[in-house]
Amino acid sequence: MTRVLIVEDDSDIRGMLARGLEAEGFSVGMAERVDDALSAARDDSPEAVVLDITLPDGSGHDVCRSLREGGYPGAILFLSARDEIRDRAEGLALGADDYIVKPFVFDELLARLQTHLLRRREADSPRTIVTAGRLVLDLNVRQVSFGDASARLTPREAELLALLMEEVNKPIARGTIFDKLWATQGGLSLNVVDVYVGYLRSKLSDFVRFGGPIITTVRGKGFMLDLRGQDFRH
Repeated sequence: MTRVLIVEDDSDIRGMLARGLEAEGFSVGMAERVDDALSAARDDSPEAVVLDITLPDGSGHDVCRSLREGGYPGAILFLSARDEIRDRAEGLALGADDYIVKPFVFDELLARLQTHLLRRREADSPRTIVTAGRLVLDLNVRQVSFGDASARLTPREAELLALLMEEVNKPIARGTIFDKLWATQGGLSLNVVDVYVGYLRSKLSDFVRFGGPIITTVRGKGFMLDLRGQDFRH
């Protein structure tokens, strides 16, 4: 799983970010202080750091500067209540990839984080493609296409679709899906499967107009990616 380090001294914001990112399939580390952040970045090698500026023992600017001077290759996103142009300019000049102002919307932060992670991976990562009929899922960029229609997915949506594509036209039990994708994360119930199936159905809705796949609920058996009307020679 992609590991993200959250450096934030506000426990409410830190907890909200951790829960949201974990639900999207990320592995999350947390730190409240400069020294702890630098140690975690060194020891855990996160692919991204979400970084507050005002910390109890110093500045997030110091964290960013130290990471970049030490050759840290991952994405750094500042998350701060400081909203002046000079604050943003200083953060970006230190080597940050983005600067998000509090209060913020989680979905926007997630989208920006995913974008920066993708940009850093695309140059040197092999593309991993999953196909089922004319449905094509690129796991590297988390984009699914059917003919001329395409949609961008979150990490967890992409994992769920890949699972359904591997068992195309066969129902997968809700419990099996949960065990494969969410069992290691505490505090979640089987309902999370229904929620993400709903998200995925919404992302694939445009495909149906072109004769694309649908995700059906098979009573007593679970969920199924229905491609029975497709020609698998394509």
